[in-house]
Amino acid sequence: MSAGFAVSCLNAATIPAGTTLGVSTASSISSQDPVGRTFAAQLDQDVAVKGAVLLKAGTKAFGKIKSSRANPRRSEPLTLELTSISVNGRNVAIKTHSVQPGSPPRTGRQARHGFTAGTLTVTPGTKMQFQLAQAVTF
Repeated sequence: MSAGFAVSCLNAATIPAGTTLGVSTASSISSQDPVGRTFAAQLDQDVAVKGAVLLKAGTKAFGKIKSSRANPRRSEPLTLELTSISVNGRNVAIKTHSVQPGSPPRTGRQARHGFTAGTLTVTPGTKMQFQLAQAVTF
């Protein structure tokens, strides 16, 4: 019985560009963290293509900080992107559009000068949606 299932797992599966990956963070992330710092997350919902579940909820995902406020000369809002997912014990590289989690409110003066108020912290368990920028085959 399971032999047929094993064979179907060996076929390459493709998740098309534009697919949304809903994740919840496994580690905390701060707007003061340096660019390039990695973070862990996991899918909070199954990813299905044409009715077939290709990635189950709970699949590990990894990302990095694309921009942050760690460098005072280039203070930018915190933006994140996913960089890989764990499929059958190996990490598969992915490319997603970047996400700005919970942008803090700005005052009019801060908006004119490009400053955001306070440090933004993303706590473990925060749900975010990333959209694939390129199709992924695994």
